[in-house]
Amino acid sequence: MGRLDNKIAVVSGGGQTPGATLGNGRATALRFAQEGARVLVLDKRLSSAQETVALIQEEGGQAKAYALDVTEADAIDQCIAQIVAEFGVIDVLQNNVGIGTGDTSPTRLTEAVWERIFSTNTTSVMLMCKAVLPHMRARNSGVITNISSVAAIAAATNITAYKVSKAALNAYTHSLAMSNARFGIRANVIMPGLIETPMAIEGYVASGQDRDTVIERRNAAVPLLGQMGSAWDIANASLFLASDEAKFITGVALPVDGGQSAKIG
Repeated sequence: MGRLDNKIAVVSGGGQTPGATLGNGRATALRFAQEGARVLVLDKRLSSAQETVALIQEEGGQAKAYALDVTEADAIDQCIAQIVAEFGVIDVLQNNVGIGTGDTSPTRLTEAVWERIFSTNTTSVMLMCKAVLPHMRARNSGVITNISSVAAIAAATNITAYKVSKAALNAYTHSLAMSNARFGIRANVIMPGLIETPMAIEGYVASGQDRDTVIERRNAAVPLLGQMGSAWDIANASLFLASDEAKFITGVALPVDGGQSAKIG
């Protein structure tokens, strides 16, 4: 439909963890390209970003891959400067990077794990936005969408740092939206629920859990038809928020979770 025709969209975490299913970042990059955007795919693993670009190009879309560790401020500044020099503008920024490795209960959580998770899940988003905002403000236009988690507001066990980092990301996005509304910049956050992505499934399998059992358990926790969502559900929500159809929406925390966060009592 061309909902993002002629837009320059930056997707951080646009590669994905190896696995049988599609990751949120890759699906979003593909969906943006399908709707006419030129997509700049950022990932710590350049080969994974290049795989996403290849998929986009196979469908006739336009994309380019960049290697970037979003926890490194200087690298972010250099990457964004390069993108602006090449393409002139950044219309859409989607921050998709997140980890939960090593997380556990409050009494067992180490300071090193806490800091690594916060650096990746929250600080990296601040650094990306800080680098991109001056270019969006100069044009009085731009869309930023951050990927949080329903864990920020729903009951969760043994994911202490992950939960708190995502709650902080929600609060940061609210501040981002309010402080940049006068510049015509919209900022929203998506809270995925249980999504069948490689990052969500492969970690459990690597720890020795049976894949089918993991999938069945996660499906059972979803009210809507007892079925996890897919990365396309996150991609479609991201597309809506990036498009002009959402031009009067900012500061929103949108659950995409099959009703998981709506369970009360």
